[in-house]
Amino acid sequence: MSKKRNIPLTILYEIKLAISQAVLWLWIKFGLVKSLLIIPFEGFGNEKEILLVGRVIRDNRIGASNPEDSVWQNISKMRRRFMSVVIPRVELKAEFQGEEYFTKTDEEGYFEFKIHPKESLKFSSRWQQIELTLMDQVIRNQGEIRSCGDVFLPVGNIDYGIISDVDDTIIPTGAMRMAEMLKTTFAKNAHTRVPFPGVSAFYKALQKGIDGIESNPFFYVSSSPWNLYDFLHELLQIHHIPKGPLMLRDIGLSRTELISGSHSEHKLEQIRHILSTYSQLPFMLIGDSGQEDPTIYLQVVREFPGRIMMIFIRDVHASKHASVKQISKEMKELGVEMLLVKNTVEASQYALAKGWIVEEDMDEIVQEKVKNEADNEDV
Repeated sequence: MSKKRNIPLTILYEIKLAISQAVLWLWIKFGLVKSLLIIPFEGFGNEKEILLVGRVIRDNRIGASNPEDSVWQNISKMRRRFMSVVIPRVELKAEFQGEEYFTKTDEEGYFEFKIHPKESLKFSSRWQQIELTLMDQVIRNQGEIRSCGDVFLPVGNIDYGIISDVDDTIIPTGAMRMAEMLKTTFAKNAHTRVPFPGVSAFYKALQKGIDGIESNPFFYVSSSPWNLYDFLHELLQIHHIPKGPLMLRDIGLSRTELISGSHSEHKLEQIRHILSTYSQLPFMLIGDSGQEDPTIYLQVVREFPGRIMMIFIRDVHASKHASVKQISKEMKELGVEMLLVKNTVEASQYALAKGWIVEEDMDEIVQEKVKNEADNEDV
């Protein structure tokens, strides 16, 4: 009996690329690609290096969402996000501080700029803009394709940084229940996807710390695909959650994996990058008990001793209690406390007792939580 031979992933990947390129050629040939977009993802860096990544795609004409959008409108927009036509191997120019930098998109349309600022210049604001221009002609009557990428730089007095998960930490997703997660993701939009009560006020309190200045940086690390970037970015804006780089992942077929990187590998890689970029800054980690956040954060504490000041874990899955408690015990032995909390107020009370936020902001958190809960009952 002959043995069944599996097709190597590298061959499957090359086939996928060939099909994608053929489809793109046909779309351009028949005029189905009418306009292009440069989508920069918010970047970050320090005085030595700034990282800005993004993607070039066909304009999917999604636009901003509205509270009145129907379920079918939401589904249609989400479908277009996942059916993006990417533009590979085109050149882009970045302009920052009078200097020009060039790079090309990869096979999936992603680009990456590593920019080295001029040492003589001082930054007056913690958010700087990088001008981006598409240099190659891709379609007829293309015109000039430009965009601006925002990057975070450490400016002013910073007490600590915060790294937060998104799904089931900021917004209820039901990531442990596939049917519920798909329904929530596709049927709702950035207005109708409502964060957990009090999250906005709690995060703004952490951003201000005790000096009242919104200088403590936020970083959002999620295993959601990059296709959802505009949706999640809009959701954070609409619900007044502090601005911060949002690091998602590519979930498509790669040369070596059916899904590009696991949930834990992705999060670890991004957190390592953040902690290495701001090597003198202590960090607070916020996640949930639904998936692997406690395990991932334990590995972070082991790799970066003395860098993690606190870990908050939102309690969203009762079956995980024993596992979380065991990890919490290991954390304590390493000198870091991990607190399993039922709601935002419980986390806020602990932060207040530690002197990380002020009483005035604590009052706002409680009031917002009550209001959010009342609003949710009316929906």
